Amino acid sequence: MSKKRIFTQEFKEDAVRYRKEHPELSLQKVASNLGISMSALRRWVSIADKGNGTVETRGSGNYASEEAKEIAKLKRELRDKEDALEILKKAISILGN
Repeated sequence: MSKKRIFTQEFKEDAVRYRKEHPELSLQKVASNLGISMSALRRWVSIADKGNGTVETRGSGNYASEEAKEIAKLKRELRDKEDALEILKKAISILGN
């Protein structure tokens, strides 16, 4: 199982810039040179093309407001609680038989 790598916004923007500065290289070669997957590079280029040239990164700084950050946190907690409840329901049905 592979670990998910986290890339900084600066790295993503540099990767997009490198791709645009070297049109003679294939997408696969650029991704290989940078040590990233082709799909990640393709996604970053697409996001940069749609936006103003920047590639957003995940993290605490990407929320529009503190309320949005809190909502996201509460949604994660709710999802975790619902998962735990489902596990308990399954355990009770198995032990009950």
